[in-house]
Amino acid sequence: MVVPGYSRVGYAVRSRLRGGDAFAEGDAAGRALSGATVVVTGANSGIGKAAAAQLAGLGAEVVMLVRNTGRGAAARDEILRGHPRARIRVERCDVSDLDDVRSAAARLRSSLPKLDALVHNAGVLPESRAESAQGHEITLATHVLGPVLLTEELLPLLARAHRPRVVFVSSGGMYTQPLHAEDPEYLGGSYRGATAYARTKRMQVALLPNLAEQLSGADVTVAAMHPGWVETPGVAASLPGFHRLAGGLLRSPDEGADTITWLVATDRELPDARFWHDRAPRAEHYLWRTRYSVADRNALWRYVRGAVAA
Repeated sequence: MVVPGYSRVGYAVRSRLRGGDAFAEGDAAGRALSGATVVVTGANSGIGKAAAAQLAGLGAEVVMLVRNTGRGAAARDEILRGHPRARIRVERCDVSDLDDVRSAAARLRSSLPKLDALVHNAGVLPESRAESAQGHEITLATHVLGPVLLTEELLPLLARAHRPRVVFVSSGGMYTQPLHAEDPEYLGGSYRGATAYARTKRMQVALLPNLAEQLSGADVTVAAMHPGWVETPGVAASLPGFHRLAGGLLRSPDEGADTITWLVATDRELPDARFWHDRAPRAEHYLWRTRYSVADRNALWRYVRGAVAA
């Protein structure tokens, strides 16, 4: 069932079952985004750009946090052509660089009164093992360390909002990987970029309860989602074989971003620390070999906390 479920076919079927609209009556009406502020990382292309456009179209002020401000400005201008009255700004941040994360967060704290949602979308899929400015494996730094630190640094802004939300854009690829708490930096074995990507996407989902506990005093709802198989520049460049095979089954970026936008905009009370796909909570494991203990999860959390504090 993975092929139809993660493809545009699955999206079309589930969309039709809920009424066909991007936001069915009652889903977003009680949580109007006019006056809301949302930060989206990696927002200059693909799913992040689509989410930024959807959120801006619902009335939110969107901060596009990107590594390349030139590409970010081009993406912003394209969104504004479709939503001329949208409020969008571009800020620079390399999420893999912890010092850069701290600098970007300081700028946001000084310029924003509050933050209603933070969407962790920035991602990398390297050809070979590389390290961040602080010496961490690059997918770990981009998908786990940077987002955890950015969330902590922006907590004062999140705490000022009504029912703030933090959303991690994970991947269905995480279903293939166990936690690997014993080797978070992927130092052992033969390195593969796609495996590193899936391992760190598993970490994002596994650590949701730990992050939710840390943020519980601010009443922040933490969630992760996966967008299905989406036609993006990153998929075409990093997974050309898969891209050729999947062909017309791939979802559009707008379809992939739908659950991100829904998690931010819905007026429903969301259960904390859950994994979502197509607006519904999903199982975190389909294979017994991917299961892990609470002790393993907590050990990884201690490693992450130590790394971001260093």
